[in-house]
Amino acid sequence: MAVLPSNLPEAGTASTAYAITLPDPLRIKPDNGLRSEMRSTHLPLLYNPLVERWLRIVEASVELPFGIGTVVIIVIIAIYLLNSVKILAEYERGVIFRLGRLLDTAKGPGIILVFAPLDRMVRVSLRQEAFEVPPQDIITRDNVTLKVNAVIFLRVIEPRKAVVEVSNYTYQTSQFAQTTLRSVLGEQELDELLSHREKINLRLQSILDQHTSPWGVKVTNVEVKQVDMPESMLRAMAKQAEAEREKRSKIIHAEGEFSAAQRLVDAAHLLATEPVSVQLRYLQTLTEIGVEKNTTVIFPVPVDFFSGIQKFLGKADTSAAPGKTA
Repeated sequence: MAVLPSNLPEAGTASTAYAITLPDPLRIKPDNGLRSEMRSTHLPLLYNPLVERWLRIVEASVELPFGIGTVVIIVIIAIYLLNSVKILAEYERGVIFRLGRLLDTAKGPGIILVFAPLDRMVRVSLRQEAFEVPPQDIITRDNVTLKVNAVIFLRVIEPRKAVVEVSNYTYQTSQFAQTTLRSVLGEQELDELLSHREKINLRLQSILDQHTSPWGVKVTNVEVKQVDMPESMLRAMAKQAEAEREKRSKIIHAEGEFSAAQRLVDAAHLLATEPVSVQLRYLQTLTEIGVEKNTTVIFPVPVDFFSGIQKFLGKADTSAAPGKTA
């Protein structure tokens, strides 16, 4: 028979199984008598047919340092701590309310702990946002009806104020921008609106920034995006532009005529000093005409011939005038 450990466990205690190999003389298949003898012992037996050996399973007691309830509590605490870990991006800040009261500083970026339900976190983005103001019906100072829309660029500077001071800073900024756009553009004339748009943008930006600064929001820029005018106004502006262009063209043409006349006067004075230069100019003109191969026949007539005829006719008129009066 096998020698078993003396400190065998008693019945009813927590135990761990041990396998003990029986000695070699028992390498035989058990018969009914051997089985009954083995059952008489209080230890379970296991027969291994591959090695033809009986294995005796011995159970020993093992005492645990803590109970199952403690393990469950530790698991619950670990899950709670994992859920309390929050990760904020570089452009995000977390505004923490602890028992309903706002903490002194906003948390982030990185890993922070939010112990619910004692703490409640509100994520706020610090990136610049852009939204469009819907088209507004505007009547300018010179009674012109327009439809004008704009684009607003803003960003959050103080996350705590953006959460506490206002419920939705983007919506309220949009509503305030609509009223400001109507009031500011209503004070301008149409020509000022079209020509001095940069000045109007700066004024809109300063007014909006003044009202949103208590919310921790900075309006960085405001741009008037599009100005829609009625068809009649577009036709009138087209006619005005056409008339303006025609006016400039006539002025330029008149200035050209004046300059040409001034040059002709200067040329006449210069030619009067030297009568021979007139004949030279006349011959040059004939040369230019003769270069072209055409059928034009030119009879050169001296200018003095016409001046003599004019003097003769003038004398005839003066001699006939006394006879008529007599």
